[in-house]
Amino acid sequence: MIGNTIGLIALALGWRRSILTWPAQLLSGLILVGAYASAHLSGGIGKQLLVIGVAAWGWWQWNRGRRQAQDGTIAVRFATWKERGLLLAGAVLGTLAVGGLFTLYPSLSWSPWADAYIFVGTLVAMIAQARGLVEFWFAWLLVDLVGVPLAFNSGLAFSGLVYVVYFALVVWGMRDWWLRTRTTSATALEGAHA
Repeated sequence: MIGNTIGLIALALGWRRSILTWPAQLLSGLILVGAYASAHLSGGIGKQLLVIGVAAWGWWQWNRGRRQAQDGTIAVRFATWKERGLLLAGAVLGTLAVGGLFTLYPSLSWSPWADAYIFVGTLVAMIAQARGLVEFWFAWLLVDLVGVPLAFNSGLAFSGLVYVVYFALVVWGMRDWWLRTRTTSATALEGAHA
């Protein structure tokens, strides 16, 4: 519960383009590693370690972007078609690979394909967020569309409620970042896209 709550805080901080989003993601991941370890869920531990790694990289990216920006903010922009293609290809290939792994080793996941979709979608969203891409919100939206019903159908009401709150934050954050691209389109995009 604590790890998921901190994850919500991290998403809200990401909406505000706060550098603190990344330490919050790291803390959430560390707490969830502990939770999965105490429940002897090695698949969950592995997934959270990857999320922690992407969060550390995202933190580095945003720090670098803030130093390069004239006003110290994180620039946001829409992805190029090439970047969108790479994100989509990564999502599809990653989901196939992780779903195959979870199917081969059922102890890693209770719902191999849905879990793979959510896990890879989360990584794609975090990578796009680290790059300052508005599309990261769309990736989160797609994760939520599977995560919410899956959590409720599996009897995980708290996780389902967390995903509902994620959904609301995603819609507001997407709107904010989308509008922010309009105000920054006249200036050179620096920072997060480097």
